[in-house]
Amino acid sequence: MFGLGSRKRPSAVAFDVIGTTFPLDPLRPRIVALGLPPASLEGWFAAGLRDAFALAAANDFQPLTKVLEAALDGVLAEQHLSASTAQKAAVLEGMKELDARSGAAEAFALLRDAGVPILALTNGSAPSTKTLLQRAGLEDAVAHIVSIDEVALSKPRAEVYHRAAHVAGVEPEDLALVAAHAWDINGAKAAGLTAAYLSAERPRSPVMREPDVEGATLIECVQGLLAL
Repeated sequence: MFGLGSRKRPSAVAFDVIGTTFPLDPLRPRIVALGLPPASLEGWFAAGLRDAFALAAANDFQPLTKVLEAALDGVLAEQHLSASTAQKAAVLEGMKELDARSGAAEAFALLRDAGVPILALTNGSAPSTKTLLQRAGLEDAVAHIVSIDEVALSKPRAEVYHRAAHVAGVEPEDLALVAAHAWDINGAKAAGLTAAYLSAERPRSPVMREPDVEGATLIECVQGLLAL
């Protein structure tokens, strides 16, 4: 854990949901069940994000579930595979059954004890995010769920991060984002937020804006933010 910038301690902290608070790896067996290679999990999600970003760049919007469904069809076609509606639905339904990352509860508790409110900031829907938080026993720790559906634009558009700051009742510079995606950190920093990069799965990309804090665990990320 270490700090990289000169920002002040945040008044509220938002956590990215899919891939950060809730890793995607449990979906891998469902991807393999479609006949796809294991690494197709990352390829499929990356393709979905690419399409969501392209829509947002053109001021267009589709809910993440629809974007991921279309991306799954594309990945299957690239591998000359087909799957039934039920088989594909099993993958997408699995998004509601992800387990929280190790240390999530402890990281949330650190913020609670410090009197810092928590937001869940997601490219997914509010209902599916609520389901994930309930399953993990984290719902009571989260003051607000902010979905891209509220602004009809995907992260990393600045409007999403500014919506989160508005909901939290703070200025953008007083809100921090914790994310395991360099693109999300880049978007948050461009929007004026403080940012903590979770490096548990991949190193930070040197072409993106630097986070203010970097940590190998959610606990380290929170500790770094509280130490600003």
